[in-house]
Amino acid sequence: MQKLKDLFAPVTEEKYVNKDFFQTTQIGRTIDLYTLDHFPSLKFSELVIFNVNEYEGSKNTSLENNCKIRESLYSLHVENSPRISDLGTLKLMPKRQESFKIIEEVCSVLIDNGAIPVIIGGGHDISYAVYKSYVSLKRFATLTVVDKEFDIGMQEDNLASYSYLSKIISHKPSYLFHYNNIGYQSFFVSNIAVEMLENMNFDHVRLGNLKNRFEDIEPLMRDTDFLSFDISSIQHSYAPANVYSSPNGLNGEDACKIARYAGLSDKLTCFGLFEYNPGLDQNNQTANLLSQMIWYFIEGYKIRKNELNPNTNNCIKYTVAFDDGHHEIVFFKSKKSGRWWMKVPFKKEKSSKVEFCLIACSYSDYKTAMQGDIPERWIKNYTKLS
Repeated sequence: MQKLKDLFAPVTEEKYVNKDFFQTTQIGRTIDLYTLDHFPSLKFSELVIFNVNEYEGSKNTSLENNCKIRESLYSLHVENSPRISDLGTLKLMPKRQESFKIIEEVCSVLIDNGAIPVIIGGGHDISYAVYKSYVSLKRFATLTVVDKEFDIGMQEDNLASYSYLSKIISHKPSYLFHYNNIGYQSFFVSNIAVEMLENMNFDHVRLGNLKNRFEDIEPLMRDTDFLSFDISSIQHSYAPANVYSSPNGLNGEDACKIARYAGLSDKLTCFGLFEYNPGLDQNNQTANLLSQMIWYFIEGYKIRKNELNPNTNNCIKYTVAFDDGHHEIVFFKSKKSGRWWMKVPFKKEKSSKVEFCLIACSYSDYKTAMQGDIPERWIKNYTKLS
C-alpha cells in the first residue's frame, strides 16, 4: 500500500488552513489538518475525518473536492477535544474496484492503529469497502445501518447503493457477526425482505417503533463496530442534499441522538455518513446538520466509559428466575453508567462446557423478563451463539 499521504488531496482553502480564523475551542483551531505544508501525525489520532467523493453506484453526485461540511464543522466549539485529524479528500483511482480497495486499506490501517475513521461520502455502497477492512483484519464486525430501506437489491445486481448489503451478507469468508437496521419505513421495504432478515436473526427497528422507544437502540449501538448512516433516512426538510430523500423519516434531533449513541459505544471503530450531495443542498442546511451529527459523535466519544468488557464486580447483579424453576436470566447494571447487560449461554464447537457471553441490553429487557417472558434480544443472541 502507498503511504497514506499519497492517497489524499490536502485541504488548501485559506479559511480552513489559517488557524487564526478560529477561536481556541473551535474545531478548526484544534484539528490536525492535512495541508500543502503538513500531514497529520496519525500515531496519536483518535478520530480521523476524510471525505470520499465516490458516487458511481449512486444517483447522487459531487463534483466538488471542497467538502462544505468542513465550513460548518470547523466553526463548532468542543471543550477538551479529543485528538482529531482531517486527511482531506481521498483520491479516486481510474477503476472503481481500485478505489474501493484503497478505502478498505485506509480503514484497515486506521482501525488497526486505534483511530476511528469518520467518513463523509459518497455512495452508500462505500460501506462494502469499509466492511472488507474488518475482513482483512480478520475481525468479526456488527454492522448497524441507519436507512429508510434495506439496500438488498437482486442477486444479479452489481455493487451499488441499493444492493451493497447483499454483497456484504454473501461475502466469503464472512466476518459479519450481526446486522441491525435502524429507521426503515414500511412502505419502502417488502415483507419478504423483513422475513429474510428475521430468518438470519438480524435486528431491524421500524421508524415508528424507534420514535416510540428511542432509548432502546442504545444497546444496539453499544454492540456496533461500524455505523453506516444513509442521510436519506432523514426527512427532506432537514437534509435536502440527497436525491433519495423523502418527506418522512428522522428529524435532525433524532439523527444527532443516534450519532451521540455511536460516539458513546466503546466497541464502535468506524462512523460513515453517506449519500451527501452538496449540489442539492439549500443554504448548506444538510452540511450544517451533518457537521452537528459529527459534533454529537465527538461529544459521545469524549465520555466513553471503558465498558467494552464490563467488570461485573462494578455492576449490580439481578437474577430473574422463571416459573418453571429450571431457567433464569442474569442481568448486570453498571454502577458507573447505569447501562445494562445480560448473560447468554453458549457452547464452543466440540465442547460440552457451557460458557457465557455478556450482551448489551436495556432496562426494558429486564422488565420483560420480570414479567415472565424471554426478551427477544436474548433469544436472537442465544440462537446466533448456538
